Amino acid sequence: MTSLLLWAQVQAPSLGWLTTKLLRLTLSSAEWVLWLLVALSVASFAVMLERAVFFGSQRLRNADALADWLAHGELERAEKALVGQTGMEAVVVREMLLAAPQGADTVEEVLLSVLARERARYERGLSFLGTLGSNAPFVGLFGTVLGIIKAFNDLGAVAVKGSAIQQTVMAGISEALVATAVGLGVAIPAVVAYNAFTRWLKTLVNRSQALGYALVGAMRARAEGVPTEKPAPSLAQGR
Repeated sequence: MTSLLLWAQVQAPSLGWLTTKLLRLTLSSAEWVLWLLVALSVASFAVMLERAVFFGSQRLRNADALADWLAHGELERAEKALVGQTGMEAVVVREMLLAAPQGADTVEEVLLSVLARERARYERGLSFLGTLGSNAPFVGLFGTVLGIIKAFNDLGAVAVKGSAIQQTVMAGISEALVATAVGLGVAIPAVVAYNAFTRWLKTLVNRSQALGYALVGAMRARAEGVPTEKPAPSLAQGR
């Protein structure tokens, strides 16, 4: 014990004031980093579950039939098919049908406006997953660095030789690397979920645009006098 105190007294003056203060901070336990990563992991899985339920509940029923009705100007049938539906595609088409009396140009502006508004609902929480996926490995690496600093400081403070040195260093580094592993374990599911939800949202936006432009095209064709109704089957076709 006496030799350890003498070593500290000899070594302390060689360190600057700021270095000494920072060393004291970094020598504290890095376990709080692990608890932070665990808390972030729980939060990320909660966001994933909530988004999965939300996206799954917003599916559009009779999407193909609705696109056909809009393309052929059967607006009443399309409006009835949207009753009770709350997904992005349903909201976009419903708002466009309400603006239909004002002309095709207005309807197209409504399409862009409603899409921008609806995207915000679907993107909620996705920025958290993206940020977590990008930065969780760095949080884990920070915990690893703290652990390695502590391991080498403990090695310098204890008089050990031979295999004892290797055992002391390796044990400290192995404990420190746990933080990096946990950081990667938190980041990978977050990145996968972020990419999956982003792709899902892009698909919804594309489908909404397809339905919207089908309606705009039908309205412009009607305004130009081009028939959009489905032709009735002739007697020759029925034979």
